[in-house]
Amino acid sequence: MSLTRASIFDLDGTLADTMPVHFQAWREVAERHGLVFPEERFYSLGGVPTNRILALLAGEQGLTLDLATVVHEKEQAVLRYFDQVRPIEPVVALARRAREEGKVAIASGGGRAMVEKTLAHIGLGGFFPVIVTAEDTVRHKPEPDVFLEAARRMGVEPQDCTVYEDTELGLEAGRRAGMATVDVRPLYLPRKAASSFPTPS
Repeated sequence: MSLTRASIFDLDGTLADTMPVHFQAWREVAERHGLVFPEERFYSLGGVPTNRILALLAGEQGLTLDLATVVHEKEQAVLRYFDQVRPIEPVVALARRAREEGKVAIASGGGRAMVEKTLAHIGLGGFFPVIVTAEDTVRHKPEPDVFLEAARRMGVEPQDCTVYEDTELGLEAGRRAGMATVDVRPLYLPRKAASSFPTPS
């Protein structure tokens, strides 16, 4: 696979196998607050920030929630399972090659603190000179803003970038940005056994 001048990587589900951990956290929070959030729907919203997902679900289901409080609960739940996060080695290898051949960046729908914690956990702390997170743009995937901001910060044109993603929303965002896109899902077997996670006491 030939690489373009700049490569932009999503994080959750692309470089880090975090999606089962995030779903388990969502499952606990949804049950506590009476939300319905099936696993299939969870994966379809990959790349959307937690607060946006929560607002969407609450609006659809007619619930009034303190969004900031529930977002905090979900983040704390993720941390309880954080030791189960693993790097997705084939994509990490692509990122290492990409940095040898050009510029690299992260463009994630996650919050900055969690993104940096996850990168450090999978051995990529300090690896990416440019990290764009949910706090850095007003619009989020499938809108192209996070990828366009990453390109701007790298000093390259969108057409010179390749986006690496694991969700339809992320791939659509890359296309809307005018970038080449690579679906990384064929490179690994995702874990979806969230239901087997023990529930903490």
